[in-house]
Amino acid sequence: MAFTVAIDGPAASGKGTISRAIAAHFGFAHLDTGLLYRATGRKTLDGTPALEAAQTLVAEDLQGDGLRAPEVAQAASKVAAMPDVRKALVDFQRAFAARAGGAVLDGRDIGTVICPDAEVKLFVTASDDVRAERRWKELTFKGHKVSLEEVLADLRERDRRDSTRADAPMIAADDALQLDTTSLSIEDAVAAAVTRIETRQAELAKL
Repeated sequence: MAFTVAIDGPAASGKGTISRAIAAHFGFAHLDTGLLYRATGRKTLDGTPALEAAQTLVAEDLQGDGLRAPEVAQAASKVAAMPDVRKALVDFQRAFAARAGGAVLDGRDIGTVICPDAEVKLFVTASDDVRAERRWKELTFKGHKVSLEEVLADLRERDRRDSTRADAPMIAADDALQLDTTSLSIEDAVAAAVTRIETRQAELAKL
């Protein structure tokens, strides 16, 4: 039986951590849809046209080195604003969501565009300063030379681009549970998500 959990939100909000925890808890498959765009963006930095990069994406591309680098994040945000690129990647995401046994997908338009009929939708966010500090620590730990101010500016630019693009902007679905992890611990956020999912599973079991 298919059961889809759609998780959206901006970068460094905690949605990836929450998504992986939920998938592990329920034994669901997990897809970080941002990797599709990062891998596409990575290929454009190497000179491949954006649409061709999306259409020729293979599983190995999602394992590539450097997909979390700042320049790749910016490239990913740019290609994600291109309607043709988004269309090329939609079928892959929807097929993943429909698999038997349950699936968790995290991204920016999962609950609104990719899986509008998902059984559970979450929108995870946090303050700009908290997200920037999280991402800065992640990047510096991996050896990237970048200042906190640069990371904050980068996040704000990505937020602006992602939330104002004409095609599939990043917004919370009307029926999404909103989780603000500025002061809410990841453990408490996961617990709230698990409760919402279990409640929905119980409702469906009665039908």
